[in-house]
Amino acid sequence: MSWEFGVTVATIVATAMIGLPIGHAMLASSILYLAMDGQDVSIAVEQMLQGLYGSYVLLAIPLFIFAADLMNVGSLSDRLLDFCRALVGRFRGGLGHVNVVSSLIFSGMSGSALADAVGMGRIIINLMTRDGKYPAAYAGAITAASAIIGPIIPPSIPMVLFALVSDTSIGFLFLGGVAPGLILGVLLMVMNAWQARRHGYPVEEPVPMRELPRVTLRAVPALLMPVILLVGIYGGVTTPTEAAALAALYAFLVSTLYYRSVSLRRAYETVRNSARSTASVGFLIAGALAFNYVVTVEQIPNVIRDGLAGVDLGPVTFLLLVNGLLLVLGCLLEANAILLVIVPIFLPTAVSLGIDPVHFGVIVVVNTMIGLATPPYGLLLFVVSSITRSPVRETIRFLLPFLAIMIGGLAIITYVPDLVLWLPRLYGYNG
Repeated sequence: MSWEFGVTVATIVATAMIGLPIGHAMLASSILYLAMDGQDVSIAVEQMLQGLYGSYVLLAIPLFIFAADLMNVGSLSDRLLDFCRALVGRFRGGLGHVNVVSSLIFSGMSGSALADAVGMGRIIINLMTRDGKYPAAYAGAITAASAIIGPIIPPSIPMVLFALVSDTSIGFLFLGGVAPGLILGVLLMVMNAWQARRHGYPVEEPVPMRELPRVTLRAVPALLMPVILLVGIYGGVTTPTEAAALAALYAFLVSTLYYRSVSLRRAYETVRNSARSTASVGFLIAGALAFNYVVTVEQIPNVIRDGLAGVDLGPVTFLLLVNGLLLVLGCLLEANAILLVIVPIFLPTAVSLGIDPVHFGVIVVVNTMIGLATPPYGLLLFVVSSITRSPVRETIRFLLPFLAIMIGGLAIITYVPDLVLWLPRLYGYNG
């Protein structure tokens, strides 16, 4: 590891600490490395262009973002929420259960934790805090915890990024996330039920069973989106990128023509907002592509693999160390930056230890999503606190039990790989 690389890493840390976006920091530091190493600085631009324009899979990201934004501005989320209230709202702590179940369903459309928290989360937080039924901080805490599930159950933008850097099948990654997402959802509902009994949270007035068919019928167009995605991908009809385009088109048609809840002017504004979000993610990817060239030149993955081989680590210890490192990094770094920069460093070692890449990818995604809600700098903490207008420290106090049970779920997912791999194997995966 050269002194130039040390200066590059220090520059990334320093510039990020003073507020420069991490994508810009990685790009600037990579150019600095090339200059110090005597290489042509235009290599950074070449790596960016080849990575961004040579990867068909990246087209899925703006399409999933657009579909999620349409879900948020239209009435689809309201109808889904009514459906979830009819299903689980009748139990103690029912609105907390509704929060989790709505995230499970909405995750099949957005692929983004932040889209889940800002869209569906804002609505359910208002319901939970109305008339003082739940403390605002508790509503924010369970919203942040349930939003984590969004990028684990397909579709998933982080899994698209993992596929980009690991050359792993997106379809099998999506399938691998289904069972872990459901496991985390059940664990969150168990914790919510315990907290509801402990704090005496109310039992909602149940929706009569005779109303369930009507509520379900109103939600059917929204519920069909995950079905269309999964059937398209795993039925061999579409690629994941084509499925993302189909999801965006379906969300547009349902919102504008069927429900008539989004005008063309509002749709145009949604396109603009989606473009801004896409540009933000795109610049992060561009910076990571340039920095990954630096990492490759320095042979950092080989250095780490050889170093770990020297201490004779087994898969169990390696996964424990990776989980610990990612949980710490998740408190400090943006999730996509971890996926784009850290994964290429550890993936060769994981493969050499016999760890399945789909299993490893799901572990990494779950880990980075937990980091979004982990103190002190988890982005979801600040998002939900701004919605609830409650202090971050109060949100953290209510969030800690949910984080603890999710870390327990992460341990199960890590050391019982068949939970992740049985569904991909059912569809022909040979891992």
